[in-house]
Amino acid sequence: MVADIIVDVTGETCPVPLVEMRKAVMKADKGKVIVIRGTHGASREEIPMAVDSLGLKLLKTEETDGVWQIFIER
Repeated sequence: MVADIIVDVTGETCPVPLVEMRKAVMKADKGKVIVIRGTHGASREEIPMAVDSLGLKLLKTEETDGVWQIFIER
């Protein structure tokens, strides 16, 4: 899956990943794919909840070697 916007928050803790995800969503046009990449466990759980509450589409989540990626569509 190809992302239009990549937000790399590896090594960051709450609330940075969530804040950066929201900034990217506000900049993105409708239909664009945003990938959030990080390592903070709590953010991996919080971002999908925020995606749902914002009415966005969660496309997929994946994790490799402790780095997760969350793909969302604006």
